Amino acid sequence: MTRRVVITGLGTITPSGLDVPALWDSVVHGRSAITALHGAEFDALPVRIGGQVRGFDAASVLEPALARRLSPVQHWAIAAADQAMAQAGAAALPWDAPRFGVLAATGSGPIDAMQQATRALDAKGPRGVPLTLVVYGAPDAAAALLSQRYGAQGPAHGVTATCASSAIGLGDALRRIRHGYADAVLVVGMEDCLNPVNLASNANLRALASGYEDDPASASRPFDRGRRGFVMAQGAAALLLEAADIADARGATPLAELAGFGESSDAHHPTAPEPHGRGAALAITTAMADAGIAATEVDHVNTHGTGTPAGDAAELSALRAALGDRLPDIPITATKSTTGHLLGASGAVEAVVAAQSLLTGVLPPTINLDEPEFGDVDIVTEARRHPVRTVLSNSFGFGGHNGALVLRRAEGITP
Repeated sequence: MTRRVVITGLGTITPSGLDVPALWDSVVHGRSAITALHGAEFDALPVRIGGQVRGFDAASVLEPALARRLSPVQHWAIAAADQAMAQAGAAALPWDAPRFGVLAATGSGPIDAMQQATRALDAKGPRGVPLTLVVYGAPDAAAALLSQRYGAQGPAHGVTATCASSAIGLGDALRRIRHGYADAVLVVGMEDCLNPVNLASNANLRALASGYEDDPASASRPFDRGRRGFVMAQGAAALLLEAADIADARGATPLAELAGFGESSDAHHPTAPEPHGRGAALAITTAMADAGIAATEVDHVNTHGTGTPAGDAAELSALRAALGDRLPDIPITATKSTTGHLLGASGAVEAVVAAQSLLTGVLPPTINLDEPEFGDVDIVTEARRHPVRTVLSNSFGFGGHNGALVLRRAEGITP
């Protein structure tokens, strides 16, 4: 069995806003979501900027007793999932429960719960460790929570592959539906990395942009000569995937088609990308082959584009290898210039942005590109109307994890 797979629901909780319209408006207008981090816990850190979720009220989606047991990252994941399910008209579970699965993708999960439990153990001994840690403190806990929330009896588990986590989660869901193991899969990418431990560790690696405390909005600079590293951000994004025939039969409106997926490993280094982008190129060409498209059919690339010197260069090498002479004619965007880098959630966030480009025919800009280092590519710096039917979305992570997605405009949609 081989079936087409469509996206019927989207949801986001990000530093750029608390739903998809807010995210899209912020991104397409080039507004940075990066701000200074205030609080005593950040004062001694070498990097004190990031993309924070602001104005979110957990009580709007969760009962107080459950909200108290969960971490903020799980609050955001549930809220984003609720948005996606509502848009898809799926609150009443239109599929057989065993044919509906949930994947929760994250780089580190509810890491704050483990940090708090460790402090409690040091301060109070074993009895100070909350018994809920074993239930809600794991990266896959959100998948269990969401399966219970919606009555999904299909597979529900976590997906972890650093910054490629949610892209790979979407690819796993695509394959599961395409080959008949499920009728629908909810994929949620989530991350909460703005804590002193994560910030200090990444800063010590010299992976983060530093020296921008007086001008945080200018810190995330993909493909610019002055780039110094990425800017961490928190949040969640959810996409509901369905078999096209099932969605059509129940009258759901496809927002986009998830047409192809490729993944690979660099097998090179714990943090540095393979400098020639060979692993990334393999993921891209695999995704294109999976979608049955050639380079001539790629209309836009939403790059991984984090703003690290090595990462940006390796990604462009990969794009040159995969797209060849066609690359200079394909407009590319680095969404993280506005949102920051949501690590394991970034692939899902950028898939949402790619779907919005397909729906609207508008390509979002890359901001802070004052001095482009790479002159052989068309980097979008102002929102641009463009005939776009197919978008390539890249996600690459520490450890050499590579994921690439091909999204296609859904049939019947006219921007």
